[in-house]
Amino acid sequence: MYEEVILVTENDEEIGLMEKLEAHQKGLLHRAFSVFLFNENHEILLQQRALTKYHSAGLWTNTCCSHPRKNEQVIDAANRRLQEEMGIVSNLTIKNKFIYHAPFDNGLIEHELDYILTGFYNGPVNFNKDEVAAYKWMSMEAILKDCALNPTQYTVWFRHILNHHIQEISAL
Repeated sequence: MYEEVILVTENDEEIGLMEKLEAHQKGLLHRAFSVFLFNENHEILLQQRALTKYHSAGLWTNTCCSHPRKNEQVIDAANRRLQEEMGIVSNLTIKNKFIYHAPFDNGLIEHELDYILTGFYNGPVNFNKDEVAAYKWMSMEAILKDCALNPTQYTVWFRHILNHHIQEISAL
């Protein structure tokens, strides 16, 4: 499926569109988002990325992450992907945004202006098997401990958020 990302400046000004894989091959800065859902026990819903993903396949990460489409607001894109990936509807709030740059062993480069969104959810999870291999609820304490012991089991952006933006996702 042909999918485009929105290329942006460091100030989040749109400068064009590019096919998603090409943007990751060239390492061009583009808009993205990362969703963190919490339940009534203050646990975070994590997903294991599908084994068919072209990067970070099989790694654990936050509830949902993706890219907005042309003329789509970040919050609308996050809600769309949350439903497409996890079968969930939640009231999301944008907490912050940050830029990160990370090369992968397969030659692809993540260079994203990533919005952090949070929300609450206590219902069933009906994940899309094309997007997600598994899911689990974990406390922040357990995530931090496991991520320190097994960093290669988690996505680079998830580790970055835990290391640099934990206050924003923890401040519900």
